[in-house]
Formats: sequence, C-alpha cells, structure tokens
Amino acid sequence: MLENETWDYTLYIPNDARAVTVCRRTLRLILTLHGLIGLVDSAELLATELVSNAVRHTKGPAALRVRRTPEGVVWIGAWDTDPAPPPPPRPVNLVPGLEEDGRGLALVRAYADYWGWQPSARFGDRGKYVWCELAAA
Repeated sequence: MLENETWDYTLYIPNDARAVTVCRRTLRLILTLHGLIGLVDSAELLATELVSNAVRHTKGPAALRVRRTPEGVVWIGAWDTDPAPPPPPRPVNLVPGLEEDGRGLALVRAYADYWGWQPSARFGDRGKYVWCELAAA
C-alpha cells in the first residue's frame, strides 16, 4: 500500500438480501488488495449492517461505497432510496443479544470511529447514505 494512497469503489446492488453477501465479499477483497487486512473484520461487520438496513428497509436499488482518504481513513457507506434519516441507534447494551431488528446502527455506533448520514441521489432517485469511518492507521 502506498502512503496517502486514495481510492473509491462503488458497488450498485439490487434490492435482494443476497446482495449483502456480495457486498461483504467485495469489501473483503478491496481491503485485502490494498493491504488493509487488519480492518477487514470490523469493516465487514459495519458494511453488513449498513447494507442490510438499506436492503431490508427500502424497496429500490442500493449501493455500497468504500473509499480511502489521503489521511488514511476508510469510509464505508450504504446508499438507499429512502431520503428519511435513519432512526437514532440505541446503545448496544440495550439491544437484545439475538434480536435482528434494532442492532445495526447500534453496532455501527459502537465499532466505527465516526458515523452519520447524508441525503444523496443515485439512479435518479432521492435517497441517503448512511456511512461510517475507520482509521486505517
């Protein structure tokens, strides 16, 4: 990996639960090829939660975007067709352990260095990115 190397990948996906696995495996490959193997497990967890929410809670297409900034931050975002902000995450200790609903953003908040959301349009549709950052160190 080159110092201050930047890159930006976007994977457009259909609204299909199988696309979550495609995103997770693609992200693993991107990070491995860029020498960031130490981030793979955390990044996969975060991307899985973000993309799962995008596919589960909307009806349109979605996208996974991953990029590295000159400062060494890996930015992971999931775009979906719902322009409304995501619900505020509950603290991880208040999310039941085996319950599927409600844990996604709590995990993102707990594991990411930063997270947030922003309005954004893709495919001619209004929507939003829900994103998080990990320091590549």
